[in-house]
Amino acid sequence: MTTTATVGLDRAYLLDWYRRNRERSANLFALIDESAMHDRPIPLRHPFVFYEGHLPVFSYLILNERALGEAPIDPALEKLFERGIDPSSLDAARTHDRSDWPPRERIEELGHTIDERISRALTTAKIVDDSVPRLVRGQAAYTMLEHEQMHHETLLYIIHQLDASKKGRIAQVHVDHGEIRNEMRDVDAGIATLGADPDEIPFGWDNEFGRMEVDVPAFSMQRFPVTNGDWLTFVADGGPVPVFWNERDGEMFLRGVFEELPLPLSWPVWVTNQQARAYAQWAGKRLPTEAEYHRAAFAAPGGIERPYPWGANAPHPMFGNFDFERFDAEPVDAHPAGASAWEINDLIGNGWEWTSTPFGPLPGFEPMASYPEYSADFFDGRHYVMKGASPVTAREMIRRSFRNWFYDDYPYMYAKFRLVE
Repeated sequence: MTTTATVGLDRAYLLDWYRRNRERSANLFALIDESAMHDRPIPLRHPFVFYEGHLPVFSYLILNERALGEAPIDPALEKLFERGIDPSSLDAARTHDRSDWPPRERIEELGHTIDERISRALTTAKIVDDSVPRLVRGQAAYTMLEHEQMHHETLLYIIHQLDASKKGRIAQVHVDHGEIRNEMRDVDAGIATLGADPDEIPFGWDNEFGRMEVDVPAFSMQRFPVTNGDWLTFVADGGPVPVFWNERDGEMFLRGVFEELPLPLSWPVWVTNQQARAYAQWAGKRLPTEAEYHRAAFAAPGGIERPYPWGANAPHPMFGNFDFERFDAEPVDAHPAGASAWEINDLIGNGWEWTSTPFGPLPGFEPMASYPEYSADFFDGRHYVMKGASPVTAREMIRRSFRNWFYDDYPYMYAKFRLVE
């Protein structure tokens, strides 16, 4: 499959991308039992019914209404479904409680109308216009396409927490390689390039711009992410049990998306940033900075920097666990072809990688015209940068400059980590 970095503004590709997004959205909502559509398995998020309306409404608002100047279709529903929530506490989340969500039939009807309007816009409208900030370089089209893919991942986080009796199941084959020996790998001192210039990539979110070179001193990093087996030792010494684990009769089990498994020792442990830092302190090491992650992932001896840890080849299943090849994690040593130049594995896929860097702007930051609140609302010192990708991160978002972030105590995302010294 072609990546975002090479497709430019090929209308046929963008239309196919939109249709693939909508098909995946439909497949994910089909996993949820009708009786659970108003459930909130993660209390800090809206119920499922919100997301069924939010995905098409956001796309229409961004591209058709605000960028192309088309009239609203249903102003009341557009306002209701315009934006999700990211509250800092359960008390803050309760302020968003409501019981008057519209019927699914009305939401689905609106979605079908939006699909038709967006398909027409991608086919015939002037989606690139240097005189309209939202249409410069096709920004609005890319914004709505990647936004829906982001929500595929966040929707899976919520589905993961839904009781198994209320969701469907997709069969997967699970493998465990047992205990993994996790050596440190040396990374030479040198430059790490964060961010990108607008001309380097067809599209990026506003927090990706402001290309910056950072001098990074030499350091050592674990070859693999910290595994469930590693964390089990920490738990035995008083460490916390991750939200994805269950303890029963003295044994630990992993709650996968669709089933419970005997704890796979070779899979990465998914934890909060706070928990990762506690483990690092217990182990006498620390989390990497964003710049150190970049140096380990994208730099190579001799001053070279590469698009991906494995080199210049486009993302492919041989390089890592991403793009819905699986829903759950897998052994951290499953993709030797994805290793970086320093022989550090699993940097892209199998879970986002926590860093110790608070989420903030790069030099010259400017809010993007299509979605000005996208990043700026979270420059609060309480969200931390994550890099890489999870099993359910779309490959279009696998680019060196992409930055993800979450509160440091949010436990539900697919986030791993590794140590440096």
